[in-house]
Amino acid sequence: MADFNLPKNSKITKGIIHTSASDAKRTKIFKVYRYDPNSGKNPRLDTFEVDLDKCGPMVLDALIKIKNEIDSTLTFRRSCREGVCGSCSFNIDGTNTLACIKAISDIKGEVKIYPLPHMPVIKDLVPDLKVPYEQYASIKPWLSTNAVDQQIERLQSPAERANLDGLWECILCFCCQTSCPSYWWNGDRYLGPAILLQAYRWIADSRDEATDKRLDDLDDPFKLYRCHTIMNCTNACPKGLNPGKAIAEIKKGLAKRL
Repeated sequence: MADFNLPKNSKITKGIIHTSASDAKRTKIFKVYRYDPNSGKNPRLDTFEVDLDKCGPMVLDALIKIKNEIDSTLTFRRSCREGVCGSCSFNIDGTNTLACIKAISDIKGEVKIYPLPHMPVIKDLVPDLKVPYEQYASIKPWLSTNAVDQQIERLQSPAERANLDGLWECILCFCCQTSCPSYWWNGDRYLGPAILLQAYRWIADSRDEATDKRLDDLDDPFKLYRCHTIMNCTNACPKGLNPGKAIAEIKKGLAKRL
């Protein structure tokens, strides 16, 4: 029989159990990933019993209640609470999504909350997003023109503006990015669905004059062509966007130049 040795700190251990008050009538169990790399200890899964009658309806409400009232050491990102900023992206009930728009009532049984998968963990539910943000900067996500006067107004027709729908709404939550097996395998070289959707947003913009340069930069066997159309990205997007389609449009743009 083969003998496999797991890497240090790779095994999740049983964590601390926090029960609710004895008079709570409607409770829900939340199991939350806890990990502090500086402690030298294995990750653990803490259990929190939350009184739903004293909690808001969303998963983020429960996390805030846990931090405020049960365990102040719990660490996670959050900001807008409206599905706009992308800060509170976690793996909830096995799916990457935003905690602020994920209703507790939509989850049957225990609510299991982990950080976004296949990313280094800074602490608890906070992943290190340094690499994807560097990749985002690499696509030059701003309008590029050759005009001498950079202050002129650049008009678009309604049809040209409509080409950006399904692209500009991306909030860089990286739910799609971290659901992509190709990104898990080649995250150091493959740009991933979130970044490629953002790249296409500027390629599709009629006001941008750097289309050829942008396509040249993406014409790379790893940056673009590690996409194998698995479509986890589209299934995971909490905003209902289609990164897979954007990637296909970039490939079509390159094919038309042959």
